[in-house]
Amino acid sequence: MRLNDKVAIVTGASSDIGKGIVKRFTEEGAKVIMIARNLEGLEKARKEIGNEESTASITCDLTDESQTQQAVSQIMDTYGKIDILVNNAGAINDPIHFHKMQDSEIKKLIDINLLGVFHMTKSVLVKMSDVKSGAIVNVGSISSERAIPRVHLAVYSSTKAAISMFTKSLAVEYARKNIRCNCVNPGIINSGMIKPYLDDPQARKVLEERLPLARIGEPEDVANAVLFLASDEASWITGTILNVDGGKTASEG
Repeated sequence: MRLNDKVAIVTGASSDIGKGIVKRFTEEGAKVIMIARNLEGLEKARKEIGNEESTASITCDLTDESQTQQAVSQIMDTYGKIDILVNNAGAINDPIHFHKMQDSEIKKLIDINLLGVFHMTKSVLVKMSDVKSGAIVNVGSISSERAIPRVHLAVYSSTKAAISMFTKSLAVEYARKNIRCNCVNPGIINSGMIKPYLDDPQARKVLEERLPLARIGEPEDVANAVLFLASDEASWITGTILNVDGGKTASEG
């Protein structure tokens, strides 16, 4: 198994993509600590995933650095190491024009999508640096590379673009400590706020026709990419941004 005896943290673990990642990790032998704000949601996700003996739940507000430090200390006390961190937690806004966004909404996206990633990564890097080993995988978005006509996500896209550069910078900064950092950028995935649109057969057909591979991505598609980058099979890969998008960013549509 590719992650045998590895200890992994997955943030945003109760989301559709988070659950997909946790499931694949446990199938490959990892012990996975699932992190999110809501314990009830985490426990429900654990039951849905199955294999509960290989998972544990910790509630944490990632925008509060002291809480991330406490969570990491708790994990170290229990497991003695952290091999993998997956920064999957994130937030997205309803697509409205930038000038109509409230400052509170802008700040929320920055706090969750940037500061949340910074805080957890910083706390984990202290432990990985001590043993000179680790793999970090950030979950971004193809919105970091391209703006979508009539879908107004300026702030969200900006935060995800920042995650791409953060990934590259960390990869170079910590390479000599044998800590790898990569990023997976999902495209249109059957998860989260897009699910209601996909329930409409006509809307789904329109989206599928715009994708070279002619199907909507599933959480498992993202999970498989994250699994590879977190595993030792990717031991010579760092600073990479991997688009998992059915060919969307390679096409004109």
